[in-house]
Amino acid sequence: MTEPIPLPALSTEKDFDGDAFSPIYTTTVTVQGGEAAHGRASGRARSDDGVLDLDLRMPSELGGDGRGTNPEQLFAAGFAACFHGALSLLARQEELDPTVISVAATVAFGRDPGDGGYLLCVNLAVRWPGVEPEVAAALLEQAESLCPYARMAGKGTPTTITLA
Repeated sequence: MTEPIPLPALSTEKDFDGDAFSPIYTTTVTVQGGEAAHGRASGRARSDDGVLDLDLRMPSELGGDGRGTNPEQLFAAGFAACFHGALSLLARQEELDPTVISVAATVAFGRDPGDGGYLLCVNLAVRWPGVEPEVAAALLEQAESLCPYARMAGKGTPTTITLA
């Protein structure tokens, strides 16, 4: 028999009052370009702990062979998982069953009509059978303010780009 997976001991309260960002977990994923010397077209993504190690490929819609995952899929997986986690924490606080919750993240890659550059648009579809819509709506709003991916999408995220 396997050990049960422990639930995270994260707080849903906004109880941090420090002066600066306080990291709880940090990871690094390095992408190299592969045979095409292009991370999206033939890259390889590896995490610093080796748990993530996969080929990246352009989807066929962008002219690639579509035979590997792509950044949009990885972003969608991360966003859906993070939002699901935030909502599950809130559901447990309200003594609601989080096991039936599913979150589907649709990420669209396209052109920004404002400046002609590239842009991502995200749609999260939450299924939560058996929960009253008014109850779910209030918890979805709370989860949106709790989930770092949703906060990043709404507020932007501090980013530093350096030449190492």
